[in-house]
Amino acid sequence: MTAGTLDDTAATVEVHDVHKWYGAHRVLNGVDLTVRPGEVTVILGPSGSGKSTLLRVINHLEKPEIGHVSLNGELIGVRRHGDRLKELSERVILTQRSRIGFVFQNFNLFPHLTVLDNVAAAPVATGKLGKAQALELARELLGRVGLADKVAAYPRQLSGGQQQRVAIARALALRPGVILFDEPTSALDPELVGEVLAVIKDLAGSGTTLVIVTHEIGFAREIADRVVFMDDGRIVEQGPPAEVLDHPKQERTKDFLSKVL
Repeated sequence: MTAGTLDDTAATVEVHDVHKWYGAHRVLNGVDLTVRPGEVTVILGPSGSGKSTLLRVINHLEKPEIGHVSLNGELIGVRRHGDRLKELSERVILTQRSRIGFVFQNFNLFPHLTVLDNVAAAPVATGKLGKAQALELARELLGRVGLADKVAAYPRQLSGGQQQRVAIARALALRPGVILFDEPTSALDPELVGEVLAVIKDLAGSGTTLVIVTHEIGFAREIADRVVFMDDGRIVEQGPPAEVLDHPKQERTKDFLSKVL
């Protein structure tokens, strides 16, 4: 994946021995994962397996009880203090998050802003671009996701698929090193899924590091460099799509795929 990279700093993401729990409920149980620069990693698994929580830990929307995450070798959300990890200030964490794009299930657009201003807002707020530059970039990105004619519209005037494409453009506006997708088509009517997957497929060929949680098995087979199967807060199996999807080694993976394929 070398052509037309959006960002020259496509990131390496490393998740090291991450544990997360809420009271007695363990959501993540010692997750280790490395995503290489420009790699498309698709995470599959049943509901409640910890997939979405893992994404939220990567950009420190959730703080792990044990373990840590790094982006290009830099710890996210914490710093080393002797043999312990100390939480960074919210201001520093927000700066780090600007390097990690996040596309949510339910779009999370600002309803009072136009499509153009939704996309331009983050680069201005983080000080990466001035207003005029941010608006120019927003127009370019909206054209890339097929919404050049919707710059003056408000989110309520768009279909779900169009809103999710705006959300993808907004994530791209920060020129992130990695983009996380949390079930980006799960809130869409079936006939709108294809338009969003087409945009993600375009990104998958651009050299951007992508981590995608999805239930779209066929899509995973088509675009993933690596498929990760999670269950009960653990990574059960991972490898190229042809291995994990067509010749799974673990019984739990086989059982899951037999029900969804």
